[in-house]
This record gives sequence, C-alpha cells and structure tokens, in this order.
Amino acid sequence: MSSVDNQIDHPGEMKNTNGVIEKIIQPQSKDLGGFFVRRAIPSVHQKKLGPWVFIDHFGPHTFPAGEGLDVRPHPHIGLATVTYLFEGEILHRDSLGNTLSVLPGEINLMVAGRGIVHSERKNPATSSKPLTLHGLQMWLALPEHLEETEPAFYHYSKGDIPSVDVNGVNVRLLIGSAYGVISPVQQFFDTLYFEAHLKKGQRLQLPYAEERGVYVLSGALRINDSILPDKTLAILNQDKEIIVEATEDTCLALIGGEKIGQRFIDWNFVSSKKERIEQAKRDWKANRFDKVIGDEIEFIPLPE
Repeated sequence: MSSVDNQIDHPGEMKNTNGVIEKIIQPQSKDLGGFFVRRAIPSVHQKKLGPWVFIDHFGPHTFPAGEGLDVRPHPHIGLATVTYLFEGEILHRDSLGNTLSVLPGEINLMVAGRGIVHSERKNPATSSKPLTLHGLQMWLALPEHLEETEPAFYHYSKGDIPSVDVNGVNVRLLIGSAYGVISPVQQFFDTLYFEAHLKKGQRLQLPYAEERGVYVLSGALRINDSILPDKTLAILNQDKEIIVEATEDTCLALIGGEKIGQRFIDWNFVSSKKERIEQAKRDWKANRFDKVIGDEIEFIPLPE
C-alpha cells in the first residue's frame, strides 16, 4: 500500500528507559493522497524489528459513499507484504492474476521475490455505502537466498488463524508460534506477530523473541513504571521477562522475530544489495515489470 520515503521527516519521540523498554517510537503521519497512515518503521530510531522492515497503521478512516482506497499499481522486490484488516475491505489485484478482497481477520501474504506489481483499490460492488478502513500493513524481509524467488500470493481466511485464551486474554496468533499454538501462515525467518485484546486491569506475559516490540492499536499499557499510550511502538528488551497490564481496554500487536542482517529500502524495494534496488528502479522506469491483470492502465511513477 505505502511506499518508503527516501528520508523520514520529523523523527518520532525516542526514550531510553534503561529497563524492559529500550525505545518508545511515535509513528509519523504520512499522507497518501488524503488518506493518512502512521509509519512506525522504518524511522531514524529503528530501521527494522526482527525480519519486519516496514510497519504502517492506517485508520480508522471513514470514506464517504463512492470514495475509498485507490492505490494504483506499483512494484515490489525482495520482500513479503502482510495485510491485515480490523475493519473495511481492500480489493487486491496483482501481476500473477490474483483478484481478491481482503476482509477483517484475514491475512494476505504477498511474496514479491524477484518482482511483483499490485494495486489496492475500493471494491466497486460495495462502494455505494460509506466504508471505514482500519488495519496494519507490514513488510517482511526475505532471506538472501529467497530475495530472487518467484513471486507468490497466499490468502488465509479468518477461520485459518488460531486463537488462544491466555488467562482470560484473547490472543490471535497471526504468524509464528506462542502460548502453545502455531499459525499456519508461511514464514521465512523465525517470525512473531499476534493481536491481543485486554480488558482494563488484565495482564499478559509476552513471549520471547530475539527482537520484539509492542504496538498499542487502542487503549494504553503499563510496562513496569512506564505507560504506553495508543498508537505508539515500544521496542522491548530481549532478555527481560515482560508482563504488560492494560490501564484501559486495550488492543495490542506484538511484532518481532529473529535478528537479520542489513537490508536496504528505497521506495517499494527491499534488498540486501544496493545495486539490486537500482536495477529495480531502472526496470520500473523502463516498463519492464509485469502488468497487474485487470488493472493495466494506471501506475505509480518512480519518485524522482
């Protein structure tokens, strides 16, 4: 959905708490043509979190009837996108021929590999009514030996995603394994991503990951003596046992996984090699990527 700017302007607040929280990042608002997203990663303070190299939180945003998301075809290489909605609908099309609506609770996993092009639009069949859109879109880096793999697309329905009750807290395990359950969603590095809903006063012990962070989608969390408000990301100490407590009804996302090597990001391209990104930029400018089937006319030009 979103592209990475060459620079991140107005860096978010960062605090070193010398405890279980290493940093607190305030996501920066990015205008995608009247539709704003909050970008937590990459920032000047945190380039990646485990294998995650991009975290956007969008909405809740209500579009009037007849309007909606309208992201024209654009390319990716070297990554896998993970799209997850809390509300709304996104019509996905790609250069492999997939056409599918993303609905709340489902996961779209799009593996770019050597190159894929996709668009994200409103669904004409449902655009006659106002639509509220709310979700997360995140990018996973691919291992170096898979950066040039064939592109692929995977869809997981709401019923595919396991839930578990952890001392009264509902947890949906989107990617990885925790609390004795395993998600069926494909992973390329050791990856962790779950959603949890806590009532005021409830507590949750967070599972271990080599790198991990907690993003407050709504509500507020107490972590030791720090209060984490909504729409903030806390980068957590990997060596500490961490228990979070909701100071009000709260929805959180726990995001992390194994530490990976350096990745370069420019616009919609991710690679372990700068020269590969430059080649992808030349290829897009020269119209050498495949077209989105069913959405062949429009495209997003390479930023100059």
